[in-house]
Formats: sequence, structure tokens, C-alpha cells
Amino acid sequence: MKNYLTEFIWTFFLVFTIALAVASWSAMAPIAIWVMLMCMVYMGGHISWAHYNPAITLGLLMRGKISMNESVMYWISQILGALVAVAIAAMVTGWALVPALGEGVSATNALIVEILFTFALVSVVLNTAATKATNGNSYYGLAIWFTVMAGAFAAWGISWWAFNPAVWLGPWLFDLLNGGGFGHIWIYLAGPLIWWVLAAMYHWFAVWDE
Repeated sequence: MKNYLTEFIWTFFLVFTIALAVASWSAMAPIAIWVMLMCMVYMGGHISWAHYNPAITLGLLMRGKISMNESVMYWISQILGALVAVAIAAMVTGWALVPALGEGVSATNALIVEILFTFALVSVVLNTAATKATNGNSYYGLAIWFTVMAGAFAAWGISWWAFNPAVWLGPWLFDLLNGGGFGHIWIYLAGPLIWWVLAAMYHWFAVWDE
């Protein structure tokens, strides 16, 4: 149970930080998000593997590190954490985080970006935190953090660099409960699923070590 509670709490803080940072429109907003993520990864890594991301949970399920039942509980914990976070952020700021594409960006281009950077992120997680060759290392948090940072700089104006279905599922559910529509949420769900095919091909044939 402690791993699910950890996933709920720290997915909450990740999405809460994102919502407040984006609402502030500060130039330092991305730094706040990345630093929070790195600290959370190191804090919760020994408890829940520090997923905070349904796509990473999917990768570890594929890798055989967790069971299907555990994965479902992780996903529920992550999505609920994100939903509560955006609800409280909306109460605090008076502004709700809502999934949106960059101005003039097509759904296809946003989907491509989400697929590729989600693949990069989860591959880094699997190779630094879930393989025998790198077992017990202390740099995995930095590797994950820098991957997110690079993707964020590259994709900020395209797909809002989610690379994490929970980051948008929480806000989308909150928006839907308040009369919103489905919007482009499918992009942030389809991306990780398509990623699964790509990652499976890579990890099963290239780096599978168990």
C-alpha cells in the first residue's frame, strides 16, 4: 500500500507544481517542474520505483518488474493524484490547467512528439533504473531529469511536453467534470500505447537482461 500512496502523493505534487508554474507564466516555471521531478524520483525510488507516470508503469510491466494488478493500482493512484492536484491548483489560482496543443500545431505532429519523447523517457528509466547492468546506481534521477528537460525545451510549443498521461488525464478529467469536452486527450493516451510497440521491440531485442 505504501507504494501506491507514494505514487498518489508525488504524482499530486508533480501535477500541482506544473499547474501552479504554468499559471504563473514565469520564465522559471520549467525549472521548478524539473527540480521537483528530480527530487521526487530520488525520494520515492526505493519505495515505489518513483513512476509518477502511467507510461513508465507500462514500461516496467512490460519489463516484468511489476504485475498487471500492481500496474492497475499504480495507474489509479497516479490519475487520482493528478486529478486532486489540478482541482486544488484551480481553487488556489482561479485558473485550471487544460490540455492544449501549441498554436497552429496539428494533432499528428503533437502525437509524433509525444510518442518519440515518451519512448526516450521510458527507455532511460528502464536502462538506468531497471536493468542488472545499472543496478544500484545513484545517477538515475539525473538521467531522467535531463531527459525530461531536453524534451521540454524541444517540445514546449508543440505538445506542452507531457510525456506522461497522468499530467493530462488529471486536468482533462477535471475539465470534463466541469463541462469541458474531450479535446485532444487521445493524443496523450495513444502516444504511450504506440510507444509500447516501439519500446517492446527495442528492449526485447537489445537490452533484455533477465
